[in-house]
Amino acid sequence: MDDVVPGHVVHVGGRLDVHTVPDVRTALHAAVDAGTGDLVVQVEGIVVADATGLGVFLGAHRRAQRTGRRLVLREVPLPALRLLRVTRLHLVLQVEDAPGRTVDRTAVRRARAEALLRRGGAGGRGPLGPQNSRESTSSIPRKAS
Repeated sequence: MDDVVPGHVVHVGGRLDVHTVPDVRTALHAAVDAGTGDLVVQVEGIVVADATGLGVFLGAHRRAQRTGRRLVLREVPLPALRLLRVTRLHLVLQVEDAPGRTVDRTAVRRARAEALLRRGGAGGRGPLGPQNSRESTSSIPRKAS
């Protein structure tokens, strides 16, 4: 982790888990307190390993709001972006791409669809067979003939 502009841009990389979050939290809080305007957190190399990794960004976001600032996550890797979307934190945290770079939103949607198919679809019935088949519409057992 290395500050490029004190209080404005912070680079965070590597594994974010219960063991590394205290150091990241300290650095983010110091950056929030030291600057003004948007605090850009470059996260291009992160691997979010557990919920504490997301929690550190949420805590820094709240701290930034209290000081009239905004926390912006930039260059979020696709696995972390998926996790932000699944937890709906992308609606709370500001997520953006690097200047001049566009995210392939189609790739994100495709990855999400593939994940749904792998785990059995939205209804848990899997990609094989109709979801609304006659056998699955009623929860009442049939009489034996």
